[in-house]
Amino acid sequence: MIKVAVLASGEGSNFEALVRASRNGALDAEICGLITNRTQIPALDKAERLGIPAAAITPKTFSQRAEWDAAVLKALQAWGAEWVVLAGFLTLIGPKVLEAFSGRVVNIHPALLPDFGGEGMYGRRVHEAVIAAGAKKSGITIHLVSAEYDRGRILAQVSVAVESHDTAASLAARVRDLEHKHYPRVLNDLVHGRIITD
Repeated sequence: MIKVAVLASGEGSNFEALVRASRNGALDAEICGLITNRTQIPALDKAERLGIPAAAITPKTFSQRAEWDAAVLKALQAWGAEWVVLAGFLTLIGPKVLEAFSGRVVNIHPALLPDFGGEGMYGRRVHEAVIAAGAKKSGITIHLVSAEYDRGRILAQVSVAVESHDTAASLAARVRDLEHKHYPRVLNDLVHGRIITD
């Protein structure tokens, strides 16, 4: 079975959704491990509860960014990962990982890129920006990861209407529902070659 490693920085709701999809057959792949860039976060608790190997590899504990990159790559290789899937991971992926997994590092963004993306645009900030701009729709973008935040090739997008009464929290909830439904589906097509990445 194809092995997929997940990288997360917070709650881990998409990580959990991917694990459940892999166990109910919606995602025909094994979630082989979780890497976080922070300690003591809910995603790590979820990994323990779900029986998934996990490693907290925090950039601040390394003197150079290249060392952190190498440590992440080492963990991925130790688990035999074939794909790397970002699920709310807030640290830029390093060149060693991008080279080793060329065309096989994927991210999900809670807006319709290229709008409302880039450094600093994550979580609640994205939804606040969408509402402040008066956008009529938002949604999710699943894309390949490159050396720049949210600039990789777009693989899939799903939209949802922005309602006049929406708050950042209410919009986030509907977008999260899209994430949990569509990320496993698109990843399943990706890892089985039904979406071409090169």
